[in-house]
Amino acid sequence: MSKIDELISKLQEVANHPQKTVLAYKKSGKKLVGMMPYYAPEEIVYAAGALPVGLFGAQKPVISEARTYLPPFACSLMQADMELQLNGTYDCLDAVIFSVPCDTLRCMSQKWHGKAPVIVFTHPQNRKIEAAVDFLKAEYEGVRSELEKILGVTISDMAIQEAIRVYNANRQVMREFCDVAAQYPQIFTPVKRHDVIKARWFMDKAEHTALVRELIDAVKAEKVTPWNGKKVILSGIMAEPDELLDIFQEFNLAVVADDLAQESRQFRTDVPYGIDPLEQLSKQWQDFDGCPLAMNTDKPRGQMLIDMAKKYNADAVVVCMMRFCDPEEFDYPIYKVEFEKAGLRYTVLDVDIESPSLEQLRTRIQAFSEIL
Repeated sequence: MSKIDELISKLQEVANHPQKTVLAYKKSGKKLVGMMPYYAPEEIVYAAGALPVGLFGAQKPVISEARTYLPPFACSLMQADMELQLNGTYDCLDAVIFSVPCDTLRCMSQKWHGKAPVIVFTHPQNRKIEAAVDFLKAEYEGVRSELEKILGVTISDMAIQEAIRVYNANRQVMREFCDVAAQYPQIFTPVKRHDVIKARWFMDKAEHTALVRELIDAVKAEKVTPWNGKKVILSGIMAEPDELLDIFQEFNLAVVADDLAQESRQFRTDVPYGIDPLEQLSKQWQDFDGCPLAMNTDKPRGQMLIDMAKKYNADAVVVCMMRFCDPEEFDYPIYKVEFEKAGLRYTVLDVDIESPSLEQLRTRIQAFSEIL
């Protein structure tokens, strides 16, 4: 096994067996704090000496008990998280942090019946005004206070500043990874690329940064060879299960970039440096753009994707539309028109991680690949 394969395998082991990974951290003495989708101040958790754990459902979950608490038109991601909470998968967590950018998450924060106590905070949606920073800083102060009580620790400003440094380093290396992976689609199949990114949800960020840094250096030593297929960008909430990504590989479509809430939206924007860490974290939310869960009346997402397609020489954008995700559905008509004006080709996939069959998606992706 080559050095590259070895490093990718390590990261895939984490991505494919998250419970095993986080329980190993817990056995070593770390507390585990679940981070419900989509955006939360992980740095505050990290500064408490705990491990932030991403809660992005499961691949092709079986949903049964969750129907008692959520309507059938709640997205499958939230259904999966509720199911995992009810069946005890999340019992290992010491706390769960909820942001509430959509109606389903607001409901779930009130209906969560897990053993771990829940911390709920609200991101301001009128984000670009000065008062938004003050409001969010107060919300984050509440998160810090609740975490201190639950975990029995003191979270100092200095510790948060160090966490910001660690997380910014990870964001920077992940942006570099995405650029490098785009040049080597023969190495980074859609699934492998996804798993390298996904692993960061279940690892200490400093450890993840070190592994990805080593992987980047190893890959850069390889010769860049031409790609004989087409290149696409994925946009949406998430692109799972892995069988969905395998279909792209089947039809010789390389994923050269993404605009997914589970993936690159997480490391798109660094936390600015300053003297007040909670204010810095709040300003990051103000600086962040291109996601319907972070309201911006200018709606820059379409142009951002057009620019991304130019940067990575992509042939098309594939919109992974999470079924019943209102914020994503409301955004689509706006950037669809922008794509057509710019001559950027695109298609939309109806993503439901609960779906037992992907044959309709396979047909759609095959037809799109032939069109390209």
